[in-house]
Order: sequence, then structure tokens, then C-alpha cells
Amino acid sequence: MFTADMRTLTELVRSVKAIVMDERNVTQREEKGAFDYVTMVDLEVQKHISGALTKLYPDCQFMGEEGQHLSLDLDRPTWILDPIDGTTNLIHHHPQCAVALALMVRREIALGIIYSPFTDQLFTAERGKGAFLNNRPIRVSQIRSLSGSLVSVGTTPYHKQYARSDFAVMADIFQRCQDIRRGGSAALDIASVAMGIADCFYERILMPWDYAAAKVLLEEAGGKMTDCQGDPLPLGLPSSCLASNGLVHEEMLGFTERICALPA
Repeated sequence: MFTADMRTLTELVRSVKAIVMDERNVTQREEKGAFDYVTMVDLEVQKHISGALTKLYPDCQFMGEEGQHLSLDLDRPTWILDPIDGTTNLIHHHPQCAVALALMVRREIALGIIYSPFTDQLFTAERGKGAFLNNRPIRVSQIRSLSGSLVSVGTTPYHKQYARSDFAVMADIFQRCQDIRRGGSAALDIASVAMGIADCFYERILMPWDYAAAKVLLEEAGGKMTDCQGDPLPLGLPSSCLASNGLVHEEMLGFTERICALPA
């Protein structure tokens, strides 16, 4: 069974703070697609972490947002990295962004680390060992109905052709819940569910690096994650995502099942 040292990994993830906080890295950017940007922060963080992981664990594969993954065997141990989850926030100097690193072993997320350089929040989880924020245990909320819930949403900004239908679903949810939040970083939005300050999160389309680290964190905190139709996530592949405290999951599915898993 492939194993990794969590202390070494957290030190590695924390070590990118200087890269993220360097304004010169933020201003050097290019457009990958409509409303989709990559900065020098993304590239340098991925280069730094992937290089270190290759030296530490040479037999482990690597999947990062800034790269091609066509030759990966997802049944082999694989690192999954989002060098900056919330790049648009970073560009606008909004602190809601994070580095997210996960290890997938036999198509199961074995560990996850989510680090916010602006707030120094470090979320960590290993399968079967609990979920933590800065070494303190965290748990999901005990809210049992949508009427008492704070709901975080993702707007799938790279596929704005679905905005009208997605916002119609959001409007219906808004009528039933206490309120809605849009953070702009799926990893941190799901972490907020894991620590009990939100009760659920959903988004039409997420990439593996958006949800992998958060999945084990949420589940170790007592929560539940499926796609928006209630099926297991196809780990290592794009998917819709519904993350909750588990208690409001079925009620949320009544709304999110109207969202297609992937664009046609």
C-alpha cells in the first residue's frame, strides 16, 4: 500500500506562500480560455510542488491543473494538485484562494491538504484519521433541513451558456434555504462545509483537482459528497459535485438533479 508522510507534505504545501504572495507572479498571466486565466503563481506553485513530489515519491504519478494527463493510469497512486484554486480571486486580490493537494490510491482519495496562504488556514485529512484545521479537529454541522441551511454555490464561470438554467436552480434553492454564498474556490467552499460554517455546496462542473483534496476532508469530517444526481464521483475525472453535511443531502438532490453532470 502506497503511503506518504503528512508532515513532509504540509511543509511542502506551506512553502509556496512566498510564491503566492509575490505580486509580480500575480500580474504575469495569460488567458487560457473565456474567463479562464493562468498566472505565474499557478505555474510556479505547480513546478515547485510537482518537482518536490517527484523526488520524494518517484513511483507516483502526477496530475496538475496546468498540464496534460492523457497517459495517466488512474489505478496507480496519483498526486492531484490545484496550484491555485480561485485564480480569478487571486487576480483581484481577493483572499479566497488556496493550494489543494490530494493523493489518490486505487481510485480512492487517501489524503488531502488545502492551504490558504492569505489566512494561513491549513486543512488536512487522511482516510480514517479525521479532518483538521490547523491541527484542530473539525466536524460538519447538524443542520437537518434546507430551511436552516447556508448554501455555498459555484457558478461554473467557464461555461456561461448554462447560466440561465443554473441560476434558475439557484433561485429555487434560495427560496428554501436561509441564504446563499459564492466564494470562488471550490476547495475552500467544501472546506467550509467540513468545518460546519456552511451546510452544503454544489457546482455543475468541477475538475478533479477542484474536489479531490476536499472530498477526503469532508468525508472525514462526517459529510457526504456525490455528483449532483446522487451518484459517486468518477475520481480523477470531471464531474458535477454536491457536498453536504449528509443530513440535507437528499433534500438538496431534489434541486441539483436538474443540473447535468457535464456540458453536452
